[in-house]
Parts: sequence; C-alpha cells; structure tokens
Amino acid sequence: MSGRQLPAHIAAALAGNTADSAGQPWAGRDLSGPENPLHAFDDDDGAADPGLLAALAGLLGPAGRPGDAERAVFGALTTARVFIPIVARLSDQAEAATGLHSDKEAEMALVTLTAPDGRKALPVFSSTEALGRWHRDARPVAAYASRAALAAAAEDAQLMVLDPGADLTFVLRRPALWALAQQVPWTPSYEDPALASLVEEAAGLEEDVLGVGLRPAGGVLTRTAGGSIASGGGPGPELRMDLRLRPGLSPDGVRDAVASFRGKLLGLTGFVERVDSLDIKLTR
Repeated sequence: MSGRQLPAHIAAALAGNTADSAGQPWAGRDLSGPENPLHAFDDDDGAADPGLLAALAGLLGPAGRPGDAERAVFGALTTARVFIPIVARLSDQAEAATGLHSDKEAEMALVTLTAPDGRKALPVFSSTEALGRWHRDARPVAAYASRAALAAAAEDAQLMVLDPGADLTFVLRRPALWALAQQVPWTPSYEDPALASLVEEAAGLEEDVLGVGLRPAGGVLTRTAGGSIASGGGPGPELRMDLRLRPGLSPDGVRDAVASFRGKLLGLTGFVERVDSLDIKLTR
C-alpha cells in the first residue's frame, strides 16, 4: 500500500519548490499568504511573530471577556507565520515512547496528536525554538497559519494546538480552525448573536423548554505550566447552555426533554458549524 502524501504546499516546501499554487485542499481559494510564494520565508530567523506573542500575552492579563482574548489570538493568526513539524517515519518503539503518530509508509509525514476526547489535532509552533523543545528531531516547515489550518483539514484534524509543551498552549477549536482555513471572520460561540437567535428559535419549538441562556463554559479557560489561568485557548467545552424546563417533569421527562432539544440543535447546520463542544446545565 502506498503512503499518504503530504499536503502539496508542505511537500513543496520540503522539496524547495517556490512556485506552489496547486494542490490546494479547497479549490478556488488563494491561501498563499500576503503576496507570498513559499520563498517569503527564505530569510526567516525562526522567531515568534510579535503580534502573536502579544495576543498570547493578553490571555494572561487582567481578567476580561474570554471572547476578546480569543479573538485577539485568532486575529493574530490570520497573518502570522507558524511552523509545522514534519518527521521521518517513526518506529513502533519511538511511537510508544513519544505518543506521536505518523504514516510509516511515507518518508516524511505531518505529526498529529490525539486530544483527550479522541479527536485528531495538528500541532503548530510559534517559533523554531518552541518546536525544538517539544521534539528535537522534527523538521520545521514555515507556513502562514491559514495554510497550517488547511493542512489540519487535509489530515481530518478538528483542532490545532499552538505550542504544545510550552508554558502556555493555545487550542484552536474546530469552528475557529475552519474559519482560519477559509480566511473568514470568527466569533466565539458564546458571544455569537446569530447562534443565540438560532438557539432561541429552536427552544420555542420545544414545549418543555421555557428558557435558554448561553455563556462561556469552563473549557474556554486554560492554565499555564506554572498554574496561572489564561482567559482563552482551552480545549473545551467552550459553550455553556443554561436550560430552564417546564416544572413538574418526571426524571424521565427531564431526560427526554433535554435529549429532544439537543437532538434538534445537532440537526441544525448553523449550530454545528458554530459550536465545537457543549455543556448543558439545568436551571430553575
């Protein structure tokens, strides 16, 4: 069986091809970066993008709205260069030791991680130093973060993890990842007025649902290696739904009402596209 090929722009970078514009995962979209073929990184010193560093530092500033902090990091990623780790195929022993996964049939392969919930995640790094601390044998390939998001989509990854193993690790959840790949704006689900309207409309069709409120869930926050709380970048759940049901329902009635409403929401494309993970709490 032949090995899985690397995404075209990553393979081109490894081969030294500076004219890559083919093999884009989503046809018709120019994701080459600001007036940039791959040779834009020829003089790259490997340092982290200053705007991205500032946005990440903002996560540790005075407590504010998580949405502001997460939008700032997303905004910085729309123009930032990151590094994608590429590794030679790993032996079974090396895979067991590192927890990394790669395609053994390919000479070089993207590294993917497995998130705690079982989903696939693509690690990327703000600097070559951060990548080297994480995996000394990985080869850094410079790419705009939007390109890295496309690489994640090509690998069927639903998360992109920025600087795993560093003091602060930021998880870009699925809706933000897809928005970055498509180069379109992103609003956190817990602050999205269009999502709130969609949920309220769906709740109006459920006779046992009297009210619903949306706010950030605990999974939005994360911690640094030293234990400091960061106001964004957590792996989720990122959306908390406070659900008020009709009084007098039996335990089975409560369970059925929640399941019915949840099923209705999961059947709505607008909901699924905007929400990565959901935490439902019953309120009075």
